[in-house]
Amino acid sequence: MAGIEIRFLSGHDVEQLAIGPDTILAAVEDALVAQGTGKVVLEPREHLVPDPAFDGHFNLLRAYVAPLDVAGVKVVGDFVGNWKLGLPSELALLTLYDPRTGVPRAIIDATAITEWRTGAMTAIGARHLARAGARVLGHIGARGTAFTNVTLLDRVLDLDEIRVTSARAESRNAFGERLEQALGKPVRVVDDVEAAVRGADVVVEATRLPAPAPILKTDWIAPAALVIPYGTMSAVELSITSIMDKVFVDDWGQCRGGRFGALRAHVDEGLVTGDSIAGELADVVAGTRAGR
Repeated sequence: MAGIEIRFLSGHDVEQLAIGPDTILAAVEDALVAQGTGKVVLEPREHLVPDPAFDGHFNLLRAYVAPLDVAGVKVVGDFVGNWKLGLPSELALLTLYDPRTGVPRAIIDATAITEWRTGAMTAIGARHLARAGARVLGHIGARGTAFTNVTLLDRVLDLDEIRVTSARAESRNAFGERLEQALGKPVRVVDDVEAAVRGADVVVEATRLPAPAPILKTDWIAPAALVIPYGTMSAVELSITSIMDKVFVDDWGQCRGGRFGALRAHVDEGLVTGDSIAGELADVVAGTRAGR
């Protein structure tokens, strides 16, 4: 029997690859084109809640990407209280397989990969769906994927004004300083959600709420704004979809089921349905659906 060699990549190994932002954006865009043209099998995610007292859960994600000739399973731990232990809220492990034989190819620390992939999805969404000339960002949340959101959004939009906020002052202040060092431009750190989002061209909700709470009010959203909510627990009002000309999702199969999601209540209440959405982001990127 032929031997099986499995590559192991630690977080340090991934960091040493020093993959640049443009390469990341291109890779994620290519994956979206593949999804939008029917070359991806993406199963709805599953959740494992070990114990409600642990204040967290695991997400199990599975896909096959034909152009890459690979299948994969990723497990992402989502534990909102990890900051108290000096740990990231999200920790991920990715396993890759030969799709024809099931032979495992690699085991990868995917924490950084998850952060950059999420940020790239946010930025690509803005590239295709934000209004022309969008230059003002309001960002809610300062941990995990927040950094890649803002840095890649700036890469795509060349932002004139960046406002950030989060629940804890020490977190949002440190986040603002980190962004200023990385981007070389001013970042406004504000104390509340309204100050961050009112009048913004692009609003990103990336909170780490322990339970659903409508902290982002519909009345604060400017006309023609792009709103990207993706917190595990919903942070938007039910009325927010009523002011939107179009609602796109990353994948309807993921959105319509499960226990969590930024629009979980909207789906459960029938406010967001397979018929009411304008399409999936992959459709727009692949050119099979019109965006804005």
